[in-house]
Amino acid sequence: MKCKKCGSKASVNMRQHKLALRKDHYLEWIPEQTERFIKKYDMFRREEKILVAVSGGKDSLSLWDILQRLGYQADGLYIGLGIDGRRRDVALQRLYDAESHRLAEKFASERSLNLHVVDIQQEYGQAIPMLADISHRGQGKPCAVCGLVKRHVMNRIARDLGYDALATGHNLDDEVAALFGNTLQWAGNFLLRQSPVLPSTSGLARKVKPLCRFYEREMAAYALLRGIEYIYEECPFAEGSTSIYYKELLNRLETDKPGSKLAFYLRFLEARETGLFAAAPASAPDLHPCPNCGQPTSTDDLCSFCRLIGKVSANPLP
Repeated sequence: MKCKKCGSKASVNMRQHKLALRKDHYLEWIPEQTERFIKKYDMFRREEKILVAVSGGKDSLSLWDILQRLGYQADGLYIGLGIDGRRRDVALQRLYDAESHRLAEKFASERSLNLHVVDIQQEYGQAIPMLADISHRGQGKPCAVCGLVKRHVMNRIARDLGYDALATGHNLDDEVAALFGNTLQWAGNFLLRQSPVLPSTSGLARKVKPLCRFYEREMAAYALLRGIEYIYEECPFAEGSTSIYYKELLNRLETDKPGSKLAFYLRFLEARETGLFAAAPASAPDLHPCPNCGQPTSTDDLCSFCRLIGKVSANPLP
């Protein structure tokens, strides 16, 4: 396969785009496309401060690398899940935590970048798995609690430290898996909120996904060609998750019909813009500050996060 730009041997062949590129041209193409998506969806401006949520994985580290190359003011935020010795899977969790943290720190140090680190166990007295055990959210898997806690921490850091936008490394495969699942369930409110940009409102930071139109394989190729060291393993608790199952199904479709995932996502965004969902508008919740932490909540009492922490205080594990 020949590079479309120069005719030499290509390093990356993207059947979904009918495009093949040599290494240096590919490493130019990814930031160029990212800049185009940032402008197209009005994610943020050059003078704004960006907080990148980094996990030590290929997508978040590549996003941070790309934003730095493009000249944006971007700092990182790493959130440690915490480690607890009472679970059978503690060895896997400990390895995952330690390696992902090491790689995030290594990336920031080598590039003289600013990385904020929040350790859940140090902050709240319990690791996320223990929070899940106490709260019973997620029926034995801590993913629901992990998402709740991380969203709370990311929003708090972005708000308290004066960042204009919170950027996450969600790629196209992530977005399409979520879209597919929400469509199967006809989860209207989730479908209406799925977007490359969630504007800031009522104390919530603006959330952006600059990589939302890149395939996972494209980001893996970028990280590899840029020499970015990242953690290859999935979170130990992700095994058997519905989102991974949906990704496997969609990959089969993509193999038979290259470009299907991108077309599915783009047609969805077009439908949102043209008012396809206008017949069933999302009922905007009445948000007000939580009396304990100050973050927005739609409940009359404490927010979900503070109720979770309250359970920990009331029922400490031995």
